[in-house]
Order: sequence, then C-alpha cells, then structure tokens
Amino acid sequence: MAVGQCSFPTMHPIPGITLGTANAGIKQTVRDDILVIQMAEHATCAAVFTQNAFCAAPVHVAKANLAHTPRWLLINSGNANAGTGEQGMKDALGTCADLAEVVGGEAQQVLPFSTGVIGQPLPVNKIKASLREAVFNLDANNWDKAARAIMTTDTFPKGVSKVIEIDGQAITINGISKGAGMIQPNMATMLGFMATDAKIDQTLLQECLAVAVEQSFNRITVDGDTSTNDACVLMASGCSQAPEITRDSEHYPIFADAVMTVCKQLAEAIVRDGEGATKLMRIVVEQALTDEEAVRVGKTIAHSPLVKTAFFASDPNWGRILAAVGRAGVENMVLEDVELYLDDVCIVRNGGRADDYTEEAGQRVMDWEEITVTVKLGRGSAVQEVLTCDFSYDYVKINAEYRT
Repeated sequence: MAVGQCSFPTMHPIPGITLGTANAGIKQTVRDDILVIQMAEHATCAAVFTQNAFCAAPVHVAKANLAHTPRWLLINSGNANAGTGEQGMKDALGTCADLAEVVGGEAQQVLPFSTGVIGQPLPVNKIKASLREAVFNLDANNWDKAARAIMTTDTFPKGVSKVIEIDGQAITINGISKGAGMIQPNMATMLGFMATDAKIDQTLLQECLAVAVEQSFNRITVDGDTSTNDACVLMASGCSQAPEITRDSEHYPIFADAVMTVCKQLAEAIVRDGEGATKLMRIVVEQALTDEEAVRVGKTIAHSPLVKTAFFASDPNWGRILAAVGRAGVENMVLEDVELYLDDVCIVRNGGRADDYTEEAGQRVMDWEEITVTVKLGRGSAVQEVLTCDFSYDYVKINAEYRT
C-alpha cells in the first residue's frame, strides 16, 4: 500500500548513460533483480554511503573504487551481502571482476551495490550467469526496468526526471530509488541512483550531491533504522551541449537546485511507500535555535511509535506529540513559548492546550491522508522539515515475514 498517487513518470533518456537489467533469480523469478548502469568514458561520478558501522561488503568496495574513475554500476536486489565477513568481500570484488570481463573494463571501474536480506551469502554464480544478458540489454530508455530491478519490499518503482536549460541547451537529471523499510538514512536512502548529462568535475559533483542528500534523504524516516547498505550515486556523463558547470558559474545554483528537487521527490516517494503506510506526515519545526535542533525535534516526533500508531488510528492524541518534543533534548526550552499545530489547527499554546482547540477540529485533520505537524519552539529562526509515515498492522506483518 502507498500513500497518494505514485505512478512512474516519463523518464527522458540521458546521453552517455545506459541501463540494462536481467533476472538472476536471487530471491524471486517474477521480475529482474540485476541492474548494470554504464557511463560514458569521460563521465564523473559522486556517491555517499551509509554510516552504519556494519556496512555491507559492496559499500566497502564501492567506496574504494570511487577513486578509480568508475564506468559501471552493478546492482543486485534480493541479497544485501552484509554481515557476510571475508567471504562477502571476496564475493563483492568477484562480481566486479566478472562484470569487467564482460564489458572489457577494469574491476576497479565497477561500483557494486546490493540490497535485500542481511547475513546470507551472495549467490555469485547466479549473478555471474546473468551479466551478459544485462549488458546486452543496455539502453538509454531502460529507467523503468531499472527502477523495478532494484526493488525489494517496495510496492511501486520510484523515479523522477527533470529537464533544465542552461544557455539555451537542455540538461536532464534522472533519478531512481528503492526503499520502504529500514529507513532512517544517515547519508542517503537504501539505494538511489541519479544521472545527468551535465559537464561538471567530480569534486563539485560530490559537493552538490552531499548538500542535496542532507536536505532530502537525510530528512526522511520510516522506522528509525539505518540500513547496512545505504548508498546514493550521482553520475554526470558530460554529453550535454551546455557549457561546463563550475563552482563560480552562474549556472551552478540552477543545477544544484535541480539536483535537490530530484532528491527531495525521490525521498518523498520512499516515505509514501513506507511498509504498510497509510499516511504521510510532514513534521515542520520552526523557530529553533539551529537547524540541528530543528531536525532533532522533528525526528524525535517522527520516530515515536506512539505518535506513529496514533496517526494510523486517526486519533488526535496530541499529548504523544507534546511528549516527543519534551524529550528531544532541547536545552532551556520555555514551555510557554511552544506552539503545536495539526495543519491549521492550533493544539498547544502558552504551555497547555490552546483555548480554542476542539477535539472535532483535531479529528478533522487526523482523518486526512497527508498531514502537517508544525512545532514552533519560540527560540530562533531555524526551520527544518522531516517526512515520515504512520505505523500500521501491515508494517509488523511485512517485517515479521520478511525472510519467509
């Protein structure tokens, strides 16, 4: 189940970027589970990775190979290759070598990514057997197939395509992502892959991605769990006719804003597809002393199982929200300055329930599918937004039966 309309968009092809999929039968045989992405020879590539200390073998390998001018990405779903020790590292390196042999490149030019069940050996023979088919299928128009190949418990493929104009020339930015559970990114999402035909050097591309990720994927949470395999990649083929984007160029803010937009839309799609989700909640924290304080308050609310279950029940139990604000670690908070809203309905003012609040007004908002919770701390000017979803019966069922 997903919140709202979540149809896959028309994805514009990006010169210099091709995608190919195949079915290796890693965990299922209904849809493709292998994705190969090929970049033009002069492309640049940036990436951010999970901060989970038990990061998966492919994360270690991809981090190392990022310094070797990557040309190919190799992604598999159905198996995370995490918690697999020394053998997992050998398997990740081996699949890179296998793909390099097929495409005529070097193993260090391959970035591997895996998603799925943790703690099980990677079925390298199945992956190796599917690589020639995936490479044979490389095509600039395969974004839809690519988005489906990286899914695990997702209920729909997630994609965004945006075209901007610089000096009369078009630049395209595409992105796909996967994720529905184990979502509390400390860098990006479970897996996200974006590409553009812009000309931009690797250092600036990395900076652009890091800033965009911080304000998008790092502002979402489904369940507060950070995956062992989180990764987000931004590739730039350099095949556009637009001028090169440089740090001091007037075009960089336009490009960076477009990347930010793509990241935010992909991040929101993940929350809409939260396992068992029936509601999308925007937690907006205003008048905080710092951005960090605002995010901390927002995530404390968003992580609360009591808050999330109340929203699932459409119960205006605002005391749970107030309690979360109170335990968010805000030093010297003046309770009388705090205001709390459900959309346009003020719930808390002057240290207690607002005089004009009624249960009927709160219920009206709680019955909606998309709800904004606004907290005004009365301490400063910082504003941040965190996206989350409710906890339903299905969340427990999906995760209880994940390996069956």
